[in-house]
Amino acid sequence: MKIMVKAIFFDIDGTLLSMKTHRVPDSARRALEELRRKGIKLFLATGRSPAWLGSIEGMLDFKFDGYVMLNGQYCIFEGQVLRDVAIPLESLEPLIPYIEENKISCEFVEEGHMYINIINDRVLAFREKIGGTGYDTHVEDLSRIYSHKTYQLLAYIDEKDEDEFLAHMPNCKAMRWCPEFADIVIADGGKDKGIEALLNHLGISKNDCMAFGDGGNDISMLEYVGIGVAMGNANPPVKERADFVTKDIDDDGIEYALRHFGLM
Repeated sequence: MKIMVKAIFFDIDGTLLSMKTHRVPDSARRALEELRRKGIKLFLATGRSPAWLGSIEGMLDFKFDGYVMLNGQYCIFEGQVLRDVAIPLESLEPLIPYIEENKISCEFVEEGHMYINIINDRVLAFREKIGGTGYDTHVEDLSRIYSHKTYQLLAYIDEKDEDEFLAHMPNCKAMRWCPEFADIVIADGGKDKGIEALLNHLGISKNDCMAFGDGGNDISMLEYVGIGVAMGNANPPVKERADFVTKDIDDDGIEYALRHFGLM
């Protein structure tokens, strides 16, 4: 099958970056280079913060054309910020006494900074799992919510506890790409909103785009673009909502999908 594609969006963790080896497979790197030679625009679409954009590009060893970051809440193209949507204070304030009383660990993510309220065993276990590709945040006073924009929370809770958590955080939603925590953003946020902002700026139709992802926070973008590809290692709900399921990241999944669609 051969299709016309003008832009492709890639999640990072579990999609470009292996959770087993903590590196980009050689086949994925070759694929990125070949797509660039074909003139296809290449973007990252990640829950990660722009604060670590330099280290992300160093880790991936590739410079992308633009960035959908913080799960679509902060988007950059050629140094220009195209979307900047933070969580309002009225959604954050009711949460603080709840997480403090129940000793729930949350990471608060700003555009240029990230901090945590408490570090517990759950946090330490996740940091060990993700290895050197993650970031160790430090405990800071939650009064920062009044002086700095908060774009996203990483709530270290089980899926069964998400509804109760969100009851204390009005007009927000949870998206999950791993068992350890859920990404929390505004109710009408998501990677699809960030992609929409980028495509509107570039004048590219979503039907001429592909996206690759593996987690629950990728579902909205896989459904939004013309062709949504779930990695073979993706969560079952992600595979169910994708247009195509490729092989595992460690089994050359990105290259396999691109060959299937005639792009390599």
